[in-house]
Amino acid sequence: MSTAAPEKQSFLHTHIELIVAVLLGLVSIAVAYATFQGALWDGKMTQQYTIGSNLSTEAESLYLEANQQYVQDGQLLSRLTELELDAAAGVPGAQEKYDTLVFQYVSPELQAAIDWADEQNEADPEFWYDPQSNEDYQAALFGSYAETKDQATATIADGDVANTHSDNLTLYTVLMAISLFLLGVAAVVRNQRTTIMLAGVATVIFVVCLVLTLMIPFIGIG
Repeated sequence: MSTAAPEKQSFLHTHIELIVAVLLGLVSIAVAYATFQGALWDGKMTQQYTIGSNLSTEAESLYLEANQQYVQDGQLLSRLTELELDAAAGVPGAQEKYDTLVFQYVSPELQAAIDWADEQNEADPEFWYDPQSNEDYQAALFGSYAETKDQATATIADGDVANTHSDNLTLYTVLMAISLFLLGVAAVVRNQRTTIMLAGVATVIFVVCLVLTLMIPFIGIG
């Protein structure tokens, strides 16, 4: 009487325990990598936010300083206009006061703006050109503020990007931890079909999270 030959099992069924063990090792390494990268991106986020905040404070200080100078220049221009009219009317000492104020308080940028306004007013008498509306004068006065403000905005934007990467890596770490848990359960379950099912679900979660993790730019120490 002949006996039936034992059914030949597939490689997956024969080596399922080894496969689960290898997957446990790979997922553990990926979790460690994602956690490490998430911490580095979190540190970069904090650094960029701190630098951006300091630059914003510096920019506001530069703006207040420039605006104060702008107001003082406006008052100076009003006084110079009065003295110019007095000098034209022949008021004694008006021209000397005008020359003294120009020498002591008119900056090269403001003087260039005054010369520009005089040229424009001579060319177009029907319209009055304010020296303080000169673009070069305003750029000289508020240029440092604008440049620092742009740096602050760009730095904070970099911090936002780092924050997004950190949050995403935290999410991927949690999902891979779930994958790790499923593989741990699969390693102790005696039913082979259940083991394969749990390992399959864990592998899908792991592969997706690994791909998403590797899409995030690598950041080194320092």
